[in-house]
Formats: sequence, C-alpha cells, structure tokens
Amino acid sequence: MFPLNDNIAPRTFPWVTYTIIGLCAIAFLIQSQSGLDDNQLVEEWGMIPARVIANKNEESTISVERPEIVQTNFGPQEVMKVRPLAAAGISDWVTLFTCMFLHGSLMHVAGNMWFLHIFGDNVEDRLGHFLYATLYICAGLIAGLTHLASNPASLIPTIGASGAIAGVMGAYILLYPKAVVETLIPLPLFFTTISVPAPVFLGIWFLMQIFQGASNDASSGGVAWWAHIGGFVAGLAAAGFLVMTNVASPPVEMSRVGLMGRLPNTEY
Repeated sequence: MFPLNDNIAPRTFPWVTYTIIGLCAIAFLIQSQSGLDDNQLVEEWGMIPARVIANKNEESTISVERPEIVQTNFGPQEVMKVRPLAAAGISDWVTLFTCMFLHGSLMHVAGNMWFLHIFGDNVEDRLGHFLYATLYICAGLIAGLTHLASNPASLIPTIGASGAIAGVMGAYILLYPKAVVETLIPLPLFFTTISVPAPVFLGIWFLMQIFQGASNDASSGGVAWWAHIGGFVAGLAAAGFLVMTNVASPPVEMSRVGLMGRLPNTEY
C-alpha cells in the first residue's frame, strides 16, 4: 500500500515540514556529489550503535568489512575491504540526530519525503510549528535509541528519516482518526486505488513493522524496523499527551472522502 493523498487540507503553511524535506534533499545531493557508496561520509555522520555505546569520538580500532569500488583490468569492481571504522564527524551521540538527514538511495529519500508530505502538514497544523518540530526531532531520537537498544553491537551505519516520520504518523492516527487516505494498491496485473480510513492504513503499516521487526535480523543490515516502531509509539504517546492537556489546537473541519465519494462535512 502506498499513500497518494489524504482528505485533510492544512489551515497553515507547513514550513517546518517543507524545511525538513529541503534539508534532506540538500543532504542527499551532498551525498550524491561525494558518491552514494562513500562509506566514509555515511560512517562519519550515520549512527553506528557499537560506536555510540563505546562513545569514543576517534578512529576506532575495530576493523570493519565494507564494499568498495576499485578499478581492475576488467573495469570497476566491487570488492570487500577490511579497514578501521571511521570516527564520527561529531560527537557519537549527536549522530542520533545527524543520521536523520541521510539516505541510502533516491528511492529511500523520495519515499520518506513523500510520506512526510502526506502526513506531516496536517500534524504541523494541529500542533503548531514549534511543537511539531519538537515532536519530529524527539521521535527521531527515540527511534534511534530503540534501534540502538535492539542492536547495540551493530557496526552498520543507521541512516534515514523513517523513525522521525513514523512518529509523525503515530501522531496523525490520533489527531485525525476519521481521516481517509487515498491509497495505491499494486495487484498482479495492474494498479488500483482505494480510499482507506487513516487508522486502518496506519494500523496495517504499524503491524507490518512489528512483524518484520520480529522476523528479521537487523544486525545484518537492511531496514531498522524497531526504529520505526519506537518512533511511531513515541509520536502516538506525545500526541495523546498534547490532546489530553489541550495543547494541540482544535481539530480542523474538513469534508470526508468516503469509499462512495464525498460525505457531508465532518469534524476531525
């Protein structure tokens, strides 16, 4: 399932959401200029659990095996090389923050930013710019700590905004329980779209993270499923607290797009 849009129009311009998207795009362009296979850059600014646990802001004596592109008589070839783990570009613990702006591929950054575009503007509208930015950063940090706790010995750099965006999605499911998400469904021979209630869409997404987290070994690389889970729960809890304390603004009144078309105005 892939979200195409939702039926909630924000009342304010989501400048924090678009600033985050811009920063991630700039960071990706910098990565592209230095080469996406530049392990040095990713190791310096990505979050490496074992290095954070050791908390040594210096070149590690731990040897790591990383793929590198070398020129051979048969052209460029990818080979595995053993070398010392690079030192963090800044304090090891601060890489929990910097890693949120790095991505491993164009599809990685494009997918993350699209999810943020769909869900972030509405959450920012309800919480206000400052609280929304705080929730985003805190959810991202908690996501990183969750991954750190689940893989403390990992030498694989963790990068991506998915954990922070999962926090935004967790907040969205509570702030807009009656919203509808227009969803792209890939079928064997064609694609189709359906309107799915936001709690159903986000609930399925969250259950998929739990299933994948329980059935996959993150120590070998790939997706940091537990970071997604930690970020989502953090965003859900934060939004619940802000609603209970009446800090979040009143819900927006928007038309609800049902499976059979537009319904009368409903308060969200």
